[in-house]
Amino acid sequence: MPLNTELTIQKIYDDNRDSMQLGWFAGFAGADKCITGDAASAADQVGHLNLIHPGRIQVLGHQELAYYHRLSPASRGNLIRELVAGHPPALIVAQGLESPPDFLTKCDDNNIPLFSTPFPSAQVIDYLRVYLSKKLAQKVTMHGVFMDVLGVGVLITGESGLGKSELGLELISRSHGLVADDAVEFSRIAPNMIEGRCPELLQNLLEVRGLGLLDIRAIFGETAVRRKMRLKLIVHLVRRSTLEENYERLPIDSQTEDVLGLPIRKVVIPVAAGRNIAVLLEAAVRNTILQLRGINTLEDFMERQRKAMEAGD
Repeated sequence: MPLNTELTIQKIYDDNRDSMQLGWFAGFAGADKCITGDAASAADQVGHLNLIHPGRIQVLGHQELAYYHRLSPASRGNLIRELVAGHPPALIVAQGLESPPDFLTKCDDNNIPLFSTPFPSAQVIDYLRVYLSKKLAQKVTMHGVFMDVLGVGVLITGESGLGKSELGLELISRSHGLVADDAVEFSRIAPNMIEGRCPELLQNLLEVRGLGLLDIRAIFGETAVRRKMRLKLIVHLVRRSTLEENYERLPIDSQTEDVLGLPIRKVVIPVAAGRNIAVLLEAAVRNTILQLRGINTLEDFMERQRKAMEAGD
């Protein structure tokens, strides 16, 4: 099941305190406030001061504070009351500007964290949107071997005992890279992008029957491992009998598998004695690259066949 992450304001502050030079000046009791959502909604979680969307992290820069100071005292009070009524998770005063005393008082009274940073407001918003899109991304852990093959993120799946790890080792010896073995953490970091990483406990490790755990980074060097890759292709290994029973030999439509709501291209390769699965997988990756560029070999063949039949008539 995909998992959605909850972020507290305290966690956001701790993660970005050094990189954004954040200072916390008011609303300390609101540290446990949570931000929920997914990567697709990260753009709605932070923005410039906006009373129409008060429920997001509000960033105040030169223009916002200049507008506030131009208002009459009564109008300032109305603005702050509207802002507080929207229950924003936090306020950030950008560009090293001084926080208005009214904001400090209201934030303390209503447990709304108030931060300050020397960075420009636009930079703060861009930085936090990228941060939130990664932290709030839907996540799922899948079983398989995740590889970088010719620059394409390939997840090798199949039932236990079919040689997924051995295939991964063969690919590594052919200068491809290992991302993760056995358990792969996938997260949907953008509407059309899924990123795969290795759990920290299993980083650089590959388990092969008969050999045990291998430290790929120590054996093959730094270039044999990857920190993360975007998932583009799933290669599913099956026994030959299973392929003949359940899969078409020449499927007209491309096969896909749903991962976190995105259809990912899928190729099924039968495993049998004497077959070089590594070569077949490399060929599948090269063919996928062609398809991503709009070149479909089966469709080209069917078009040739149609023209040949028309010429014969």
